[in-house]
Amino acid sequence: MGEEVQIKRYEMTQEGYDELEAELDELTNVKMKEIAKKLGEAREQGDLSENAEYDAAKNEQSEMHGRIERIKEMLKYAVVVSQDAIEKGRIGMGSLVKIMDVEYKDEMEYKIVGATEANSMKNKLSNESPVGRAIVGHKKGETVKVETPAGVLKYKILSVKNP
Repeated sequence: MGEEVQIKRYEMTQEGYDELEAELDELTNVKMKEIAKKLGEAREQGDLSENAEYDAAKNEQSEMHGRIERIKEMLKYAVVVSQDAIEKGRIGMGSLVKIMDVEYKDEMEYKIVGATEANSMKNKLSNESPVGRAIVGHKKGETVKVETPAGVLKYKILSVKNP
């Protein structure tokens, strides 16, 4: 019996896909050339065994290669979730939602995105996060429960805007 290979799919919005493509282009066509120039300048300084600039550039080059390969993999296995698949008024990928913590009356606004796009500083909430999973598929006016290590939290959905 052969084992079935699971391929990781990266769900994302079209905006997230486009941002990854732009980052890949920037890294390969601009940043890698800048690093190659730094390496060339560091080589011209002579002894590479004690050259901090050369070591730093090599480390940066290695990190950049890693990021480029990661982006290529994400784009290769990307699944752009279409808004057409989401029922009108329900929360899904790309939805802009306003929710309120029922206990503390705190209001928060998030855009629901794929895990690769999530960014708390930009209020982009992953559909795979506990809160994201709990609210996806729900409508304005509904209250959802979220299991957390600290206990059960309740959020009321105040508004849903789909692109």
